[in-house]
Amino acid sequence: MQFGIGQSVTRKEDPRFLTGRGQYVSDINLANQTHAVIIYSTHAHAEIKSIDTAATEGLPGIVAVLTGRDYAADGLGPVTPEMMPEDMGGPKGYRTAHMPLAVDRVRFVGERVVVVIAQTEAQARDAADLVSIDYSELPAVVQAADAVADGAPQIYEEAANNTSFTLRMGNAEAAEKAFEQAHHITRVSIYNNRLNAMTMEPRGCIGDYDRGTERFTLYTSTQNVHGVRHGLSHDILHVPESDIRVVARDVGGGFGMKTHVYPEEAIVVWAARRVERPVKWIGSRSDVLLGDDQGRDQTVDAELALDGDGKFTGLRWKAYHNVGAYIEGAGAVPILFSLKLAQTVYDVPAVDVMSSAVFTNTPPTVPYRGAGRPEAVYIMERLIDTAAYEMGIDRAELRRKNFIQPDQMPFDTNTGWTYDTGNYAAALDKCLSQADWEGYETRQAASAAAGKQRGRAVVYYVDNTGIFNERMEIRFDPSGTATIHAGTMNHGQGHETSYAQMVSGWLGIPMENIRLAQADTDQITIGRGTYASRSMMVGGSALRAAADDVIDRGKKFAAHFLEADAADIDFTDGKFVIAGTDKEMPIGQVAQMSYIPVGLPAELGVGLQGDGAFAAAVPSFPNGCHICEVEVDPDTGAVTIERYSVVDDIGTVINPMLAQGQIHGGVVQGVGQALVEDMAYDRENGQLLSGSLMDYGVPRADMMPDILVDFSPVESLSNPIGVKGVGEGGTVAGTPAVINAIVDALAPLGVTDIGLPATPEKVWQAIQSA
Repeated sequence: MQFGIGQSVTRKEDPRFLTGRGQYVSDINLANQTHAVIIYSTHAHAEIKSIDTAATEGLPGIVAVLTGRDYAADGLGPVTPEMMPEDMGGPKGYRTAHMPLAVDRVRFVGERVVVVIAQTEAQARDAADLVSIDYSELPAVVQAADAVADGAPQIYEEAANNTSFTLRMGNAEAAEKAFEQAHHITRVSIYNNRLNAMTMEPRGCIGDYDRGTERFTLYTSTQNVHGVRHGLSHDILHVPESDIRVVARDVGGGFGMKTHVYPEEAIVVWAARRVERPVKWIGSRSDVLLGDDQGRDQTVDAELALDGDGKFTGLRWKAYHNVGAYIEGAGAVPILFSLKLAQTVYDVPAVDVMSSAVFTNTPPTVPYRGAGRPEAVYIMERLIDTAAYEMGIDRAELRRKNFIQPDQMPFDTNTGWTYDTGNYAAALDKCLSQADWEGYETRQAASAAAGKQRGRAVVYYVDNTGIFNERMEIRFDPSGTATIHAGTMNHGQGHETSYAQMVSGWLGIPMENIRLAQADTDQITIGRGTYASRSMMVGGSALRAAADDVIDRGKKFAAHFLEADAADIDFTDGKFVIAGTDKEMPIGQVAQMSYIPVGLPAELGVGLQGDGAFAAAVPSFPNGCHICEVEVDPDTGAVTIERYSVVDDIGTVINPMLAQGQIHGGVVQGVGQALVEDMAYDRENGQLLSGSLMDYGVPRADMMPDILVDFSPVESLSNPIGVKGVGEGGTVAGTPAVINAIVDALAPLGVTDIGLPATPEKVWQAIQSA
């Protein structure tokens, strides 16, 4: 079990990253390659009157200057939503069609208008400065609440009130009755601000076209190579999927933002065919701040009904979700999941929640680490803390009193989920102990003596993880080395290690004899990629099935080699054994002999391998408790996070160290939203105000204390290996934990709320106003 499930095995992939031997898109260069630079719209809403490229003609190195009209003339298609509510039986909504290069109108600052292709990137940038675009500016709207107001500028004539669709879940009549009979009603108004995923590796891509085979190849930084191939095939290029190869080498982060086809990916493959040379585009940090699809941006009015004992009796909220100018990829999913998870871990008898997808003159919003779950948990946890203050109830005990209990599992929520397992009180108690909840007053007194305000928060989250089906293969080569062919897409999660651990444990193979192949549509038959914390639950379960298939096939090979009946062959500790005897063969030897050129019965085939599939018919529901302590300097508004504790239930823990790393990263992103991150746009003209790292705050190591992480696992019943997702929980809980702690610190000064992000200026202003 040195390398098996449950062990903190160090990551196999880290040495190549630490020694600079990773291969990202920017590291790839093809023969005769050209470079593309995109010209982005400088207006939030405008008609394109004309584009003059004459000044670029004859410049050194210029290969082509292409516009949206060129793209449309070649018969290529738009980027469209991957799904809409109507596709799942919901209400019909306005479905956008986003041309990768704008043709007649631009709808946000950063929309792509022209691509300049040259021998070098510098030549392309110089030429881009000489392209003249004549715009006729139109009125713009950037905030969802403004967009639905009477007289607001319309993004699309066909979308009344700038609304694509509205979803509502729960029981309005039951909720109305609960609020009529409530002993106490708590109300909050929340803005869950807009964010950039800020991946370590900015997006980039290279398009290539082979005239001889008439095949396209796209090298790109993505979380989902097969999804990108599907979009290019069906929406953009209108060619069979077999005519397209999509490859991702190492990918420096995605967080949900890199799951779908981007305009640049469509542009480079089209341009490569047009100029008959490879076309490479690598986004600068400013490019991606302009052009990346973004996350969150929800405005909500919420209320919670309670009886005299503090039991929740009703939950009701109405939200506007700013989807930007286009619905792209899974842009509808955050709205759906925020509604579905509305009551989180609490037994609320009556729920009525509603959210509208609202168009504005801003970039599209898509799933970003959590995808609706952070919104739902933030609403609930802010409501609970506010109610606790208003009613004078201990915040931890108010949560405990309203938890769904283990003996209520499986539990049907009012919005359509069925929770399979969970023991929320156990994780709460373990986290209270880890955080030294009882010793808080001593630390608070020390902060007061130093002139600081100290506050703390306890929050509890739940997440729904694991979607779609997945296929995995395990193939042995003639030397006995095994390769996992994964449909998932490692981009920082550590699959190269965790999958090898699992196979090593199941098949008894040394980890060093296990490789991972992924992210190449010519090499991997089909895959759904990695997002929604699906890889361990769905991919891992498919991998278990593949390992079982290897064992079944291996028994037949071993029976032939050992001259026995397959029914008499057992498999244990990496060896095939004739039951009741000492005759055995290690799996590596069986794999090697499965490739002998003569003497194999036809029905065995050639080569030992196995494949497996698993479908996530229902999600798993990871959950956990986070406790945060902060110190606030009342003179400057500066916030310091002093202590942070996590106890998570992620079911079976495959690799505790990797799981803790995932939680650490998630917490830091949650802290980033709480304290510094904000995609800001001018409310009047839609201009981007945070277009560089001088303006967009990113969380840093010196902002964080040591994050204490422990586990309180209850195995999931949704999959054969009992796992629950781990990738998103830290972000889901991190933001409300920090904000609630800040509000607690400032409560003695009369502050009852603080907006996102809680920058020093915002905190200082709240203190002065109070």
